[in-house]
Amino acid sequence: MAYTETWSGKINRKLIKKLHIIDVAAGRCKADLVLKNATYVNVFSGELETRDIAVTEGLIVGLGSYEGLEEVDMTGRIVCPGFLDAHIHLESSLVSPVEFARAVIPHGTTTVITDPHEITNVMGTDGIDYMLAATEDLPVDVRFMIPSCVPASPLDESGADLDYRDVDSFFTHPRVQGLAEMMNFPGIIAADGRTVSKIVASQAHHKKIDGHAPGLRGNDLNAYISAGVYSDHECADMEDALEKLRLGQFIMIREGTAARNLEALMDLIKSPKLFDRCMFCTDDKHPNDLLEKGHIDYICREAVRLGADPIQVVQVACLHAARYFLLNNRGAIAPGYLADFAIVEDLKDFHVVTVYKKGQRVYHEGQVADIPAPQIPVHLEEAAHNTFHLPRLTAQMFQNTRQRGVIGMIPGQIITEDKGYANAVDISQDILKMAVIERHKNTGHIGIGYLSGYGLKEGAVATSVSHDSHNIICVGTNDEDMAFAANRIAENHGGIVVVKDGQVLAELPLEIAGLMSDKPLPEVNDLLENAKAAAYTLGVGKEIDPFMTLSFMSLPVIPTLRLTTRGVVDVMTQQYI
Repeated sequence: MAYTETWSGKINRKLIKKLHIIDVAAGRCKADLVLKNATYVNVFSGELETRDIAVTEGLIVGLGSYEGLEEVDMTGRIVCPGFLDAHIHLESSLVSPVEFARAVIPHGTTTVITDPHEITNVMGTDGIDYMLAATEDLPVDVRFMIPSCVPASPLDESGADLDYRDVDSFFTHPRVQGLAEMMNFPGIIAADGRTVSKIVASQAHHKKIDGHAPGLRGNDLNAYISAGVYSDHECADMEDALEKLRLGQFIMIREGTAARNLEALMDLIKSPKLFDRCMFCTDDKHPNDLLEKGHIDYICREAVRLGADPIQVVQVACLHAARYFLLNNRGAIAPGYLADFAIVEDLKDFHVVTVYKKGQRVYHEGQVADIPAPQIPVHLEEAAHNTFHLPRLTAQMFQNTRQRGVIGMIPGQIITEDKGYANAVDISQDILKMAVIERHKNTGHIGIGYLSGYGLKEGAVATSVSHDSHNIICVGTNDEDMAFAANRIAENHGGIVVVKDGQVLAELPLEIAGLMSDKPLPEVNDLLENAKAAAYTLGVGKEIDPFMTLSFMSLPVIPTLRLTTRGVVDVMTQQYI
């Protein structure tokens, strides 16, 4: 049906598009694209169906028998809705958002919910603005949760200290879904007004509030949820997950690089009564994991291998996160939904062969479509590349003579245990010195503690990726190498370095806020893997990721002990020890 100039003069463009969509759906006009003979996952009925899928104006407009201007035969393939990651920090990929998009598109991811609290802890609200600009119009739809804890705790020293007034205006942005993980659960439980005010601000805009409360139980958990926290991604066992789910929270099943909880929580996905309260997330994902294992497709593959029903897995990977975040036009294949498709060979291996985003093919058989670089304001680019402000460090600054807390690492987890006290390095007992150096405001603060379970036998390892304030964290066997490593991080404007006897063995510069690289992901991955290999040659245990795991040792909101710029913290009491 044609529309005259008279019509176009009376009604707006959106109405004209809507009328055209209706005509295509009714069969009066050809669709822009038709996936012919498509066997697709119906996430509403929980079954596979085979029909033509008609797409116009970036939307699915019909399921049935259709003709299109472009027709693609789907025989032998299975069409899934595009996958959603319910919670990720894009900065954890160590590359720019455009490089992140290039990495996850081949794995069928079309929407991610990001919390930019890493860069925000470095740059303040400029960090949020930077990430919004850097993700504009990417072929992966990047939605935002606004950081709730900058800093994560009053005991931390970040590059900014934000209250609800600093973040309130962001809730009106069209790509903002709510308030990101409320890590300061002690502040909520204690009814701290400054902390709770951020939840109140998000609720005033009718937005979601995500949680972060590992191991919280009983009345403390009641208090936390009653404040308005809707979800949790920190469940490491079924007991924790079930207590939170029974109290109404949604459970984000996390399978990332540092924390892997899928296997422990498989009974949630297998249960017909529980799985609809679950969604998948990665939280933190390093380059090698993205390149070698995949993204949400990897979690789907592992879940099926562990005995989950494939259709229920797709529902968890697509529909549930979309519903939770009120993204009501994605997560399913049905009329009116976005034409976001992950086309796979089967529902066992979930090997993705083709990806469509809003009806445009963005990946096919190994080739990612060109992605124009987003335009980032000059002042934000300059600020992001100039975030280190600290004095030149000397070995004397790392000296210690008194007893300090020993943080015990737990393999495969980011929680820690209290291993007592030490006042010196003891390699035979795997006790190493650790330091966190303030790098944002030139305060000169250096927190000293000890670390057990890392395995280093020589030299030092340092990184500016240290959650969530992202000061420089360094672990070593001697003060000279620790000072050298930390100074090298500052010279590179951020990154990772492995040193021995005053020599750099391997390094990865991270020029963007000390968190991300301007380089392509494969190049970043090569440098990162070289750094890992160097760390392993110095004795770091091969069962852990030397840098991802180390980066969490300074986060004072995950039990039991952590190290900040002022010393070792007991997370549960929020006191220095």
